[in-house]
Amino acid sequence: MSTTVTTKTKGGEFLIKETNAQDIFIPEQWNEEQLMMKQTCDDFIDQEITPILDRIDSQEEGLMPSLMEKAGALGLLGVSVPEALGGMGADFVTSMLTTEALGAGHSFAVALSAHTGIGTLPILYYGNEEQKKKYIPKLASGEWKACYCLTEPSSGSDANSGKTTAKLTADGKHYILNGQKMWITNGGFADVFTVFAKIDDDKNLSAFIVEKSFGGISLNPEEHKMGIKGSSTRQVFFNDCKVPVENLLSDRENGFKIAVNILNIGRVKLAGAAIGGSKRISTSSIQYANERIQFERPISKYGAIRYKLAEQAVRIFASESATYRASQNIEDAIESLIAGGMEEGKAKLKGIEQFAVEAAILKVHGSETLDYVSDEGVQIYGGMGYSAEAPMDRAYRDSRINRIFEGTNEINRMLIVDMIMKRAMKGELDLMGPAQKVASELVGIPEFAEVDETLFAYEKKLVGNFKKAILLTAGAAVQKLMTSLSKEQEVIMNIADMAIETYVAESTLLRVEKMVSMKGEAACEAQIAIARSYINSACDRIWVDGKEALNSFGEGDELRMMLMGLKRYTKQEPFNAKNARQTIAQKLIAENKYCF
Repeated sequence: MSTTVTTKTKGGEFLIKETNAQDIFIPEQWNEEQLMMKQTCDDFIDQEITPILDRIDSQEEGLMPSLMEKAGALGLLGVSVPEALGGMGADFVTSMLTTEALGAGHSFAVALSAHTGIGTLPILYYGNEEQKKKYIPKLASGEWKACYCLTEPSSGSDANSGKTTAKLTADGKHYILNGQKMWITNGGFADVFTVFAKIDDDKNLSAFIVEKSFGGISLNPEEHKMGIKGSSTRQVFFNDCKVPVENLLSDRENGFKIAVNILNIGRVKLAGAAIGGSKRISTSSIQYANERIQFERPISKYGAIRYKLAEQAVRIFASESATYRASQNIEDAIESLIAGGMEEGKAKLKGIEQFAVEAAILKVHGSETLDYVSDEGVQIYGGMGYSAEAPMDRAYRDSRINRIFEGTNEINRMLIVDMIMKRAMKGELDLMGPAQKVASELVGIPEFAEVDETLFAYEKKLVGNFKKAILLTAGAAVQKLMTSLSKEQEVIMNIADMAIETYVAESTLLRVEKMVSMKGEAACEAQIAIARSYINSACDRIWVDGKEALNSFGEGDELRMMLMGLKRYTKQEPFNAKNARQTIAQKLIAENKYCF
């Protein structure tokens, strides 16, 4: 099921390296087997989930566990699990496709993602052979359901500050767990808990596999939430919970590393799920716009509505392009590590860790795309959008949590910059050379190259300039603020947004360039309009973010020179965005669905 695409890209390297369109994976390359798996997921959502969303949201007793078991019977809980342990053994890119398709399942998607991701993967990737053989087959089948106990009342983003304790018994056979965990997805029906606690006076967390049957576990009532109401979310209390020593997961004090690495996976998967949800909302928006008659015409005939339909599609397409580009990079890294002799589980963790920067980018962009799409979906439905009788009510409420899940978007923005800087300091990314080259450009005479009129030459130059804008802004921030940069969160988030827009814009352009090479320019008219629309908007956003960052620490002639440089790197030719969006909207309206 592996996709034959070869890349040699390292995580974060997009900032300083030009990527060839033929070296990335695009969704238009799915093979028949992968598409059949997606169809199975789509059918499951259509037949088993969508008709009973109200029952799911009311948390009907036993309903969610039974749905998980049905999904398990179809193999949907074990897509990433090796065949030897009862799963499908699919590659990372294929697992992302199933994540996308199931992401349209509202609260069910949350329960499934928590089970298959943070619930199963710590044991799959960090467990010893005995632990994997005992737990993974039952988790893959749905016989046992899993949850992940990390967050505490006093430790959210600062996960390593948790207060839950583990004490070894006098006979050395058990750990006694005591503590409180909160916001535990699937907590109400889970059979297996991955619990993070500190042994004695350890500085770092350790992780434990805890079965509900061990006893000493009590639960608060279900939380009442803004959205994802059908997802079980409870506080979990461990009161002298007796855990066999053989249920220590990985090494002592390795828990924080487990948490961080599993969150990297969760961030990529959340982006995939957000794409699936966004596509469903887009289709509902298009269909309603075609059906709703005002002033004797469908509202899809009006420019204000067409703008919304097109912009929904532009952001979805862009987010999807970036997500599958990174997913294939991750898969290639995994395969390379395995070929080099690394054990498969460790290779998967290491491969994903290499692209932790992109994982954070995707999490932010995917969740904010879903929020935008659902918000505009409400607006397209008008008064009905605010009614619980129409689908946008649930979509709007359910989307909001994604900017908080898997590390808040603010934390992820700061991580993007922090990880890139640390890799540069370690010599893993050569940012210094390109940054110095940009600095030299600012004081030099601009070169006037011959005009290249080949398709996308102009857009490629723009994207290349976006990267220079980041290097200019980030380089100036490091030079001016030095060690205090880590405290300047507003500046960091400006730089992160520049990086996000650049990565997504480049990914969208590369996807469309590759599509044109496969299908021809005429067949890709709407997709070309999408790429140009996104790049046009990204250019403006990068200018604003760069300007805000530079203005916050620069001054005098030096500031004016940097702003002139930034303006040079975000200068673009006039672009008729209205016509581009009309092209996109007309195709959506004609197809009566999200069709890209």
